[in-house]
Amino acid sequence: MMNKESIQDRLKKHILILDGAMGTMIQAYKLEEEDFRGQRFKGHSESLKGNNDLLSITRPDVIEAIHRAYFEAGADIVETNTFSGTTIAQADYACEDAVHDINFESARIAKKVANEFTKAQPDKPRYVAGAIGPTNKTASISPDVNNPGFRAISFDELYHAYKAQAKSLIEGGVDFLLVETVFDTLNAKAALVAIDDLFQEGVKKVPISVSGTITDASGRTLSGQTPEAFLISLMHIDLLSIGFNCALGASQLLPYLQVLRRKAPFYISAYPNAGLPNEMGAYDESPEKMGEQVKTYLDLGLVNILGGCCGTQPEHIKVMADLAKDAKPPKLNDENLEA
Repeated sequence: MMNKESIQDRLKKHILILDGAMGTMIQAYKLEEEDFRGQRFKGHSESLKGNNDLLSITRPDVIEAIHRAYFEAGADIVETNTFSGTTIAQADYACEDAVHDINFESARIAKKVANEFTKAQPDKPRYVAGAIGPTNKTASISPDVNNPGFRAISFDELYHAYKAQAKSLIEGGVDFLLVETVFDTLNAKAALVAIDDLFQEGVKKVPISVSGTITDASGRTLSGQTPEAFLISLMHIDLLSIGFNCALGASQLLPYLQVLRRKAPFYISAYPNAGLPNEMGAYDESPEKMGEQVKTYLDLGLVNILGGCCGTQPEHIKVMADLAKDAKPPKLNDENLEA
């Protein structure tokens, strides 16, 4: 087993770079239905094209190459290919039975590449974040405008789905868990309770990070929380980091990160989109333009973990890695929340 510096110790001395978008990179391969099916799902009843998480089983070479590209660009951390790795999300493709293998194999692939790079550069250890997405259902909001009390999912259903995913990710070897793109904090709480219960049951304990998403210029999550409310509702959890990702570009995300920086007792993360979507729904902000904006994060001492979300590619991550190389990492806040 390879011994390497813990991510907690590494964060005390360095700003760590997270990878960029997985979906953007997969799209470049122009994969067809057969790639998603492979041998295992050859006779599957539903169309599988677009179920990117399955590629960890059917096209592991593609996922491995993407992880490698991000590490080569300077990333310290890659996320597992498991954004939709719950039974809830996989139900859209009738692939609930594949959830364990999706998560275990995704973690194994990422860990394999991380170990290769750590072995080659022991002074720059690489880490794997077990990505736990928000699912496609919300526990706080009714999908039926005529029935505001209706919920498409229960807390218990979310809890069991997240518990199965987290267990498989840990078994696959992730260094920490990342509950990400949180648009409904009640969903995140189900994940966090499930993870804590796993630890209580004897599953290997790993650090936990949370990343929310501010959905628009209102400055709130989809379930209505301000950044401060989002933070306060998760303060009881011993988190490695808290931050925001997705929905907004780097400049739009800035004021919300400043709130977390002032008030959070955890490390702060940010992985914004490559700008706002164009009229075709694509993200086309250049690495240089995005670099100018995230440099402000570094100049203001806002973030400890920096990466990219929708539309970002290895070129974006390289710019961030170069900028952060000599930047001083912000220290943890020891102050309590202001009254």
